[in-house]
Amino acid sequence: MSDMRIGELAERAGVSTRALRYYEEQGILHSERTPSGQRLYDEPAVDRVRLIQHLFSAGLASRTIALLLPCVDTGHAPPEMLGSLYAERDRITTVIADLEQARRRLDDVIELTEHPDPEACERVRDGAGRTSAILESVA
Repeated sequence: MSDMRIGELAERAGVSTRALRYYEEQGILHSERTPSGQRLYDEPAVDRVRLIQHLFSAGLASRTIALLLPCVDTGHAPPEMLGSLYAERDRITTVIADLEQARRRLDDVIELTEHPDPEACERVRDGAGRTSAILESVA
């Protein structure tokens, strides 16, 4: 075990010490402790933290990362792990599609606001003369 302390690991891996403590709480990063309780990390911890950051940036939750890391370590992923990764990708794809639709609607509202058109305004009003949900959502 190297004598790399939490501050040095945080600096070398480009994360906060708070993030490192969180990773330990979640069981996805491990350290040794000195008799006084200080955390000590070995050199491979730098790459481990970078991998964890990469997995978080891919949208994975810490519990999924905890299940995935042993697969990375052994070089073997069970089929159910791959299935859950595909499911997460599908979920993200759906979120992206929903966000793209919201952006298109907002573009319509921006266009209407920049270039008011009485006919277009009437199309976005309901029968009671109130603005439709699309305009109310940006109010």
